[in-house]
Amino acid sequence: MRGLFNFIIFSSIYVACIAIVMIWQTNALLHVQDINRAYYFFVFCATMCSYNFHWYLTPADYSTSERILWGARHKNLQLGLCAIGAIGALYGFWLLKEHWLALSGAAILTFLYSAPKLPQRAFVWLRKIAIGKTIFLTTVWIYVTTVMPVLIEQIPYSHHLLLFALHRFFLVYALCILFDYRDLESDKKEGIRSLITWLSPHNLKRLYITSLILSALFALALYPVDNWLLTAVLLAPVLITTLITRYTLKTRSDHYYYFVVDGMVMLSSLLHFIIANI
Repeated sequence: MRGLFNFIIFSSIYVACIAIVMIWQTNALLHVQDINRAYYFFVFCATMCSYNFHWYLTPADYSTSERILWGARHKNLQLGLCAIGAIGALYGFWLLKEHWLALSGAAILTFLYSAPKLPQRAFVWLRKIAIGKTIFLTTVWIYVTTVMPVLIEQIPYSHHLLLFALHRFFLVYALCILFDYRDLESDKKEGIRSLITWLSPHNLKRLYITSLILSALFALALYPVDNWLLTAVLLAPVLITTLITRYTLKTRSDHYYYFVVDGMVMLSSLLHFIIANI
């Protein structure tokens, strides 16, 4: 059972499912009737490709991370999943070819996040300017799960869409800060600069708390648009993240981070899905 759990988490199937559930919530909130199923397929495959590519490039030297060590033992599997994901993403791209510009932007941004891990000189220099990688990763997630569905369905801009996107952005950003804090030493060894290596612990704590507060405020701002139940659903991951912060900063468990902390990203989407289908 543990082996199956490791496979689901460490092969990035879990995080790909997170992206799918978040897209479902975006479509549900915007009351999209004619949902483009091809986009779900594209995002799932692209997430599998990009995450396995990222972890395939992550060195296991002197690491005690269970995920990294699992990856070191399953390099061929990671490469295979990356290849299968790439083939599926290309097919999805062809199905959505009329949106090629928006999709290409997402693909380039996703690649640039992992590019600093490549050993080629053309990419190594990115490690020195990757100080905004936390904001970068957050922006990619919000673009793919919140903005892209709107562009594909050609939904007109609305005030509550902006509020929802900002709520998600600051929640994901706060969670990324937790990951950055945990990965501080490994980033230093790889020569990758990030906000966590630049800010003092005090200022980083203030940034983290501010992000959670802003996420909560933007969720509350949606109350006039939606009902109290949906507002409570949006606030749930913000509240739980706040409550588990102290423990999160103390633990280094990969299972905890990649299941529980990552799971906070999709918690409101999952609760929304369950309530919508009761």
